[in-house]
Amino acid sequence: MPSFFAQREGGRAVITGGDARHLARSLRARVGEEIQVVDPAGSLLTVRLDRVSVERVEGVIVAEHEHRPEPEARITVAIAQLPAPALELVLSRCTEIGAFAFRIFSADRSVARGAKLERWNTICREAAMLAGRARVPEVAGPSTFDEVVAQSEHPLMLVRGAPAALAGMAEPQDLTLLVGPEGGWSERELATVPLQAGLGPRNLRADTAALVGLAVALAARREI
Repeated sequence: MPSFFAQREGGRAVITGGDARHLARSLRARVGEEIQVVDPAGSLLTVRLDRVSVERVEGVIVAEHEHRPEPEARITVAIAQLPAPALELVLSRCTEIGAFAFRIFSADRSVARGAKLERWNTICREAAMLAGRARVPEVAGPSTFDEVVAQSEHPLMLVRGAPAALAGMAEPQDLTLLVGPEGGWSERELATVPLQAGLGPRNLRADTAALVGLAVALAARREI
């Protein structure tokens, strides 16, 4: 069962909204059952339920342990729009790995896709609970490539065959990892971002590159 986000009220934890409905209906939570709740202040709580309804689930905190799952390095994954299954995979798995945030953008060679911001944020919330994270990464966009680059303090572009290997780059600690579209980067885009790194000589799908790139960037910063 995933860990849930809750409001702490003294020695109790209260869950409302969609999470309460999910617990009561889909997971069939029962009075007396114990669940894990993440306290953003830095604790993992064990809560014994004494009230379960689709509007409100609550219980007594019976145990508390230190829990600091968030990487210190803030790695934002900026990815060009992809077909829905591939993009949703990136959002889900990169949330589990430890992405700080997501920026969805239209690249020069992107195929136009519809914006599903509410669904994208829901996917990240569910993945954050599954992973026991203390916060949910924000998803913003769709934006343009130029907007994402201009608004990023340290943009780094993943490029196949780049002279520098991402695994050897531990600085800057915080960065925006730019992952291109299915059709690859345009010459204009390549000329826009001077900081570039590769994941090796093999050609990776965009969704694969996003997952591997995030994992490698965090590992280089000793966050995995």
